[in-house]
Amino acid sequence: MQPTDPEKQVAEQAQFVAMAAVGRWETIVDVLTPILGQRGVAALYRRTLNVAGASHPCLIEAHESDEPLSFKRLRRVLAQQSPEAAAAATDASLETFHGLLNSLIGTSLTQRLLGSVWSPIFSGSPAQDTKT
Repeated sequence: MQPTDPEKQVAEQAQFVAMAAVGRWETIVDVLTPILGQRGVAALYRRTLNVAGASHPCLIEAHESDEPLSFKRLRRVLAQQSPEAAAAATDASLETFHGLLNSLIGTSLTQRLLGSVWSPIFSGSPAQDTKT
């Protein structure tokens, strides 16, 4: 059974959200790896998934043990969600990560390190814009 156009559109939107989320995570990892190291960033990411997974169980499924992080599982798991659920899970994971990093190194240093790559809200992503 082929997906209908609305189903296909929703699947494409979820895929877009997943790809954008992974892009955001890859940027954060690129910024923090020189300071925290691959293992440090990976440990913080895994902790983030565990904490945020309490309210968004799909994030628990995204846990990976690979270093450096590949985000393959995250991309797959988010693409299987509705676009709204994928964006909400991404918001929760980013906010949790930011909070954990703040508690680890302080707000001031977190802000300086993440600078322009940090945006607290992901759910307003272009994936919600369905008209071109």
